[in-house]
Amino acid sequence: QVQLVESGGGLVQPGGSLRLSCAASGSRFSINVMGWYRQAPGKQRDLVARITSGGSTNYADSVKGRFTISRDNAKNTVYLQMNSLKPEDTAVYYCNARVRTITQPLPHTLWGQGTQVTVSS
Repeated sequence: QVQLVESGGGLVQPGGSLRLSCAASGSRFSINVMGWYRQAPGKQRDLVARITSGGSTNYADSVKGRFTISRDNAKNTVYLQMNSLKPEDTAVYYCNARVRTITQPLPHTLWGQGTQVTVSS
């Protein structure tokens, strides 16, 4: 069984920075795409950024130039560096991964438990 564990959320002032981490743990698995989504109160969950195992990335227009996604394949960990944070970035951020395992060889999606990011003065 593979699990995603997130860390790094918190309260930050507008213009500040935060770094989120998400580590995948388990045995006998491989991950292709990893990414971050966010969900603000009363809104749908939207893609923030994602990265393939080869390092290709794409971002939501609202975060381009401010957020950077990166990945350490050896550690099965994905990061989201968030700079120049705005109040509208406030949301629960969820890690996401497309995973294949020995017992579930077809790619399937896993979600982390979510971490709260609040941008407020």
